[in-house]
Amino acid sequence: MSVGHIIYMIIIGLVAGGIAKMIIGGNNPSGWVITAVLGIAGAFLGNFLSQMLHIGGAMGEHTIGTIVSATVGAIILLVIYHFVQKAQSS
Repeated sequence: MSVGHIIYMIIIGLVAGGIAKMIIGGNNPSGWVITAVLGIAGAFLGNFLSQMLHIGGAMGEHTIGTIVSATVGAIILLVIYHFVQKAQSS
């Protein structure tokens, strides 16, 4: 994996994190730093899932599918994060 590829994944992850937070909506306890970190991790997760399922949007392809798969990964991680936060506050 090249440095350029990692930088690309980070940028896509930041965008995906913002999109995921807008999609989830509601009373989100996470700030922009958590959203950014989860978005970046979601980009890696979305890339992994799309490659495992053999669907389009792998990170190296630079397509709209890349943003979609990264956003799905970010949504998954944001939902998990919110469940963990609720469980800890209860």
